[in-house]
Amino acid sequence: MRWKLTLEYDGGPFVGWQRQEPGRLSVQQALEDAIAAFSNETVAVTAAGRTDSGVHAEGQVVHIDLTRDWTEKTVRDAINAHLRPLPVAVLRAEPVSDEFNARFSARLRAYRYTILNRAAPPTLEAGKVWHCVAPLDIDAMRLGAAHLLGQHDFSSFRAADCQAKSPIRTLDRFDIEQQGDKILFIIEARSFLHHQVRNIVGTLVLVGRARWHADDVKRALDACDRTQAGPTAPPEGLVLTRVGY
Repeated sequence: MRWKLTLEYDGGPFVGWQRQEPGRLSVQQALEDAIAAFSNETVAVTAAGRTDSGVHAEGQVVHIDLTRDWTEKTVRDAINAHLRPLPVAVLRAEPVSDEFNARFSARLRAYRYTILNRAAPPTLEAGKVWHCVAPLDIDAMRLGAAHLLGQHDFSSFRAADCQAKSPIRTLDRFDIEQQGDKILFIIEARSFLHHQVRNIVGTLVLVGRARWHADDVKRALDACDRTQAGPTAPPEGLVLTRVGY
């Protein structure tokens, strides 16, 4: 039976989603080890997206195949029991058809990036936000973000080691909201390039600090050159919030 698992995790203690060499714990390894411990089966977990080291998830989706006939409650609770005390949890376990693929069936991926914009450092949310002391102009950042909506060549905002065959991506939603001292960047697309969200946020912070004009974002986009855009925002502010099917 194929299972769809919805996960949340704190990416701080991990080297990222993808399994790596021994001694470097990934979210994938932690999950696969927990599944093997409860089911006595060696399974390969397929995820909707590979989050980087330090990036968190509220709604990561994976699929696995198990031979025995388990209940939804057993799959969820047994995996969680073997994940403790690691900061990873299965929120839901659902049986799905064999045609379902967590990665290739996905039609939407949503991310949220959070900046704490105040003088005092974070305490309760340390490791979950990017702390920016200098005041940021949210209206200017919104004008800059407007240039990125829709379909574009995002070469200026992809990591140098990005393995995607094409830099063309379509941003379906890009909202910037202010909630007290926090600034939230909410971005949705069918798929993203490696570091795309973090590179966009780092660029827009230049606009928010008045180092760039909003139209400079369009100039950077049109350049199709990573060196023409802003820096990469740190990973701790980024959360994979939802995958749509």
